[in-house]
Amino acid sequence: MESIATALFKYSPRQFSQGEVTFSPVVPPVLLAVLLLVALVIVVRSAGGLALQTRDRVVLGGLRAVAFIVLALCLLRPSLVLSRAVPQRNVLAVVLDDSRSMRLPDVAGVSRLAAVRRTFADSTALVRQLADKFVLRFFRFAGNSGPIVGASALTATGTRTDLGTAVGSVRAELADLPLAGVVVVSDGADNAAGDLEAPLLAYRARKVPIYTVGVGSERFTHDVGVERFSLPSSTLLGGGVQAEVLLSARDIAGDTVRLAVEADGRMVASEVAVVPAGRDVFPVALRVPPLPAGLHRISVRALPMRGEVITENNSADAMLRVRPAMEKVLYVEGEPRPEFAFLRRAISGDSGIQLVGLLQSAKGKYLRLGVDDSLELRDGFPSRREDLFRYKAIVLGSVEASFFTGDQLRMLGDFVSRRGGTIIALGGRGSFAEGGWSGTPLADVLPIALDARAARASDTAVVELTVHPTAAGSVHPALRLGATSASLRRWDSLPQLSAVNRFGPLREGATVLLTGKPANGADVPVLVVERYGRGMAAVLGVQDSWRWQMSPRLPVEDQSHQVLWRQLLRWSLDQVPERVEVTVTPDHADPGQAVSIRARVSDAGYFDVNDAVVSAQVTTPGGVQRDVPLEWTLHDDGSYAGQFVAEQLGQYELTVMAHRGADTMRSTVSALVADTTAADVGRAELRTGLLTRLAEATGGRYYPLSDVSRLVRDVEFTSAGIAARDAHDLWDMPIVLIVLVLLLGAEWGFRRYRGLA
Repeated sequence: MESIATALFKYSPRQFSQGEVTFSPVVPPVLLAVLLLVALVIVVRSAGGLALQTRDRVVLGGLRAVAFIVLALCLLRPSLVLSRAVPQRNVLAVVLDDSRSMRLPDVAGVSRLAAVRRTFADSTALVRQLADKFVLRFFRFAGNSGPIVGASALTATGTRTDLGTAVGSVRAELADLPLAGVVVVSDGADNAAGDLEAPLLAYRARKVPIYTVGVGSERFTHDVGVERFSLPSSTLLGGGVQAEVLLSARDIAGDTVRLAVEADGRMVASEVAVVPAGRDVFPVALRVPPLPAGLHRISVRALPMRGEVITENNSADAMLRVRPAMEKVLYVEGEPRPEFAFLRRAISGDSGIQLVGLLQSAKGKYLRLGVDDSLELRDGFPSRREDLFRYKAIVLGSVEASFFTGDQLRMLGDFVSRRGGTIIALGGRGSFAEGGWSGTPLADVLPIALDARAARASDTAVVELTVHPTAAGSVHPALRLGATSASLRRWDSLPQLSAVNRFGPLREGATVLLTGKPANGADVPVLVVERYGRGMAAVLGVQDSWRWQMSPRLPVEDQSHQVLWRQLLRWSLDQVPERVEVTVTPDHADPGQAVSIRARVSDAGYFDVNDAVVSAQVTTPGGVQRDVPLEWTLHDDGSYAGQFVAEQLGQYELTVMAHRGADTMRSTVSALVADTTAADVGRAELRTGLLTRLAEATGGRYYPLSDVSRLVRDVEFTSAGIAARDAHDLWDMPIVLIVLVLLLGAEWGFRRYRGLA
């Protein structure tokens, strides 16, 4: 289409958009207007003097008038003024992608790297034509960028693709030179998560266009790839971890994909998934078995399919920390009932959970179980934030709101929102609205609204419920009782439970994991969870989960109740923040790449502090320790940041220390890996949209590699650098002659048709 437009209008639509149309009339415009008016009058009078019908006079007069107007426009001598780079006075930067994704063999049977080398070699016609007009400067880029002598120097060894850093570095490198444009040759597989807008603003300000050349296939065929590997950052010792793999599948619907899971290079699990029809991306749940305490590198790998060409995107990995310490859960019960005893029995064999019970036996009298010493909970429920926040999760049984003071109720809300802990509220006659919890700070935290009027109107009749997981619950790590199909069968075999509480609507953002089916009526929510502030709140609206242990319908060896409560409590303890929380970006680095460390520091009451002395102790793969100071970021309370360079291959371990007066805080150990694995091939299909946006945002243009020859013509016309403005006549465009011939031919044809010739 563009070639047709260029043939008709002499110049391409792009040149019209870049240029400016001006007029240089051969006669004064006023005189030309008078002559045009006289010609139109003559046309009208000559048509009126003929013995013609009105329609004939209108058609013939109109055709002649349009022909005169076209001639008048030609006499105005229109010109297209274009800025053209002065030959050999400007620099053109050619920036070539040197990441590992360029090794993929999807360009006419050869790799992307080979195709780029072949196209941009010094001896090619493209490079020679560009060199005739510009001083060429070649650059390579992956995670960082730098100058090279030419395309032959590419090695495709970079593990990241950072377009923003690449174009920003080139602009800085050539800041003192007349830069006419930048040519970026890439597959667009940008995985640096950087900001592209800032460098593009700088290019727009200098009016320097970026021309992008896309390399590779926009869609892989007959391919399976690991799009994302999601794994909790840590878990308690003695329990497995549920991971989720997001697989991409191309043209293999109905086939089976075999997944292998490795921990520190040793295979620990496997899974077989069937590729669903009509879906390019689908999740697969994996179970990583219990591992020893410490840091572990977990890898997932999709075994190659028969005939699969692209296998570099078949794997991904993540770090998992297994916490060896026992973590505390506080159970509060307001009346004697068997729930706590069965729950305690369920987790008795779990070495990672310490269940502390506070059971009210009479008003002002408490039974304490599982405490560390005689002072713990001596006066009942904690009255100080520091004491309460030593626990990571709280289970509230059938306990009325009046059991707590106003300060303790506010502390319960802060336990979730500020401390980041988990609260699980169980059903019972003293729970929720029936227990007077409406209007309390905790009521705002719970994922279901409490309806006090419904509770008062209710006769607290017991409702028997058959409990089933929802779609979200069937894949939730706390509710899986085996493999997916086996888990659903076990849920179907569990006996009914009872509920006495009435709830209002769900909160926005709440997720229902379990529902209960009464004998008559619609399903009601049984287990609902929602993130609130830094923590999590859950409602388990039944009062006797112990039936899943004692029902005569179940075989003696059935462990559903034990498995469920172990997993539910372990889930409540995962992702609960410590006083010093550390984030490392990226968690998978190139050798020589800068790594950012960000820490959030809180006091014993989990209030953010800005006056701490914070540093990170980094242990290199060689065992050398170095201290990296972290400074308060000024933007966020309690936030400290610093950087170090991962110079060696291998695993780095980090521990952040914070000192504030006599108070010393220490984070758990974090880790990152620096290696040269193919970190950027997970999503390495050609991203035409990103490259097009990059070009259009700066006034450039996108080209497929197969059509890159058009670059030579377009890149010459630029206002950046040292440019000359040239005027090009438009009156001799082929379209002008074609229009005149068509007008005269139409008049003659109309005359013949009407018998006037």
